[in-house]
Amino acid sequence: MSARKVHLYALCLLTSLAVWARPATAEERRFLYVATPGIRNYVDYGGIGVIVFDIDNGHRFVRRIPTWQPPDGKDPENVKGVAASARTGKLYVTTYKRLAAIDLLTEKMLWEKELEGGCDRLAISPDGDNLYVPSFEGAHWNVVNGATGDVMAKIVTKSGAHNTVYSLDGARVYLAGLHSPLLSVADTTTHTVAKTVGPFGHSIRPFTINGSQTLCFVNVNGLLGFEVGDLRTGKMLHRVEVEGYKPGPVKRHGCPSHGIAMTPDEAEIWVVDGHNSMVHVFDATVMPPKQTTSFKVRDQPGWITFSMDGLRAYPSSGEVIDTRTKRTLATLEDETGRQVGSEKMLEIIFANGKPIRAGNQFGVGAKR
Repeated sequence: MSARKVHLYALCLLTSLAVWARPATAEERRFLYVATPGIRNYVDYGGIGVIVFDIDNGHRFVRRIPTWQPPDGKDPENVKGVAASARTGKLYVTTYKRLAAIDLLTEKMLWEKELEGGCDRLAISPDGDNLYVPSFEGAHWNVVNGATGDVMAKIVTKSGAHNTVYSLDGARVYLAGLHSPLLSVADTTTHTVAKTVGPFGHSIRPFTINGSQTLCFVNVNGLLGFEVGDLRTGKMLHRVEVEGYKPGPVKRHGCPSHGIAMTPDEAEIWVVDGHNSMVHVFDATVMPPKQTTSFKVRDQPGWITFSMDGLRAYPSSGEVIDTRTKRTLATLEDETGRQVGSEKMLEIIFANGKPIRAGNQFGVGAKR
């Protein structure tokens, strides 16, 4: 790795670690970027485009950035992932078919690429230079240049490529496939799989990691709850089941819990419950994590993430939740008053009209 990259990674890491405890100043403006259709291709959850909400003004609708309107009679492309870099000033959106880069200042599409095998939920390096883009439930991940969209490498896991998490230090990328109980760990200097974690109890669905890369928390098929893995030894440690609720039929994803996130301060794990339209909260300061509270949301949730300061939670059902009181602060509505929901959203903070910090679609711990 070059000296410049090491320096950039260090700066990005220090910023990430400070973000959870650092609220925006009076000169900064915070916005939530919600990519739609982000619940399958259902346009009744906010239509098509990237919808921008003003976090500091009650999460009110600001504007809609256009993306891909389907030809007459054709179904829209469901959004599979969203990522952003404040340093490079780019927002990235994937559908099952393509990857696109949008300029955060002009809000114009810079380029779009139809990658081999399609696209799924991507992750971006801390410096914004590289993207790890899974093929659409396929055999490989494409490693993509964030500036040009060119494919630089391919990582073949044959796992049903699906979810991707970049480490805070940029040294590792965690790759989960729909058809494997193993979590693959890629080395970003060689773009090769360095190790695996697991096996877990079933195929891995959404997952997250802590900031020091010692633990992972994974949803798996058939489990209302999550499992915990040791990223150092590669062993599964704990199976944690939600108490007081029974799994049942779900509208989407086919598994009881499809959505898990760690608060930036790493004090809690939040996990969704599709059948019961609930979010369950666990104390993550003890191992295994201990269930503390649960609350209802307005639709079956399929994802959850947090604001960078850790004060707000964003389930895909479209509520804004106060993480301290677990109460709803606002609900997301578009320019027509329509309920907005998406599994693909993130926060971006601006100062003097320029992006200065960007969150991500994952609830990843930020402590070292």
